[in-house]
Amino acid sequence: MLGMRIRLKVCCIASVDEARLAISYGADALGLVGPMPSGPGPIPLETIAQIAAATPPPIATFLLTSETQPTAIVAQWQQCCTTTIQLTDRVEPEHYAALRAALPGIKLVQVIHVIGPESLTEAKEFGKVADALLLDSGNPALAVKELGGTGRVHDWEVSAAICAAVACPVFLAGGLRPDNITEAVRTVRPFGVDLCSGVRTDGKLAPEKLAAFVQALAGGREERARG
Repeated sequence: MLGMRIRLKVCCIASVDEARLAISYGADALGLVGPMPSGPGPIPLETIAQIAAATPPPIATFLLTSETQPTAIVAQWQQCCTTTIQLTDRVEPEHYAALRAALPGIKLVQVIHVIGPESLTEAKEFGKVADALLLDSGNPALAVKELGGTGRVHDWEVSAAICAAVACPVFLAGGLRPDNITEAVRTVRPFGVDLCSGVRTDGKLAPEKLAAFVQALAGGREERARG
């Protein structure tokens, strides 16, 4: 993967205007947050559908769902029609066949919340069934689940081990900012990076922060290509 351009996914997109702004700065994918037990960014499914319909190819649109059962996931997706579904909670591997049968052509991205070294075992399990993994810093074990958008950095050494151990693409999320993205890319060597809070001011996508992140990411891309 050395020399490959690192994909940029901008999450918590709230409107068509924010989608256009993210795309104008080079976003390869947009994260659209459905109902969640906690965290920032949920928008109505109708708004997700509007953004997805207005997003031109080849930009990918990710529906973030906290549902864990195939019927509920499919029903939610049918209201949005995104290109991709990001499963923010654990969806048992045996459910993937049902999802693929019901949603042919829709990519499935499983979130792995990097709690500790045990997350490597979970990632290896899902690396066999998902189209991609996304490593985040939530905690599904809490009474009120954290399924993303925490703004926290997790242990990148575990994330690096996951990237080295699985064959599918891996996105890195969790507290990424202009001042740490170069180190993150150097350490983890992900296929793509995912950001939300690091490019927002008062909940709004901030052009100046997005520009700074994109510039820093470009430096990280160049360093990885040299390495």
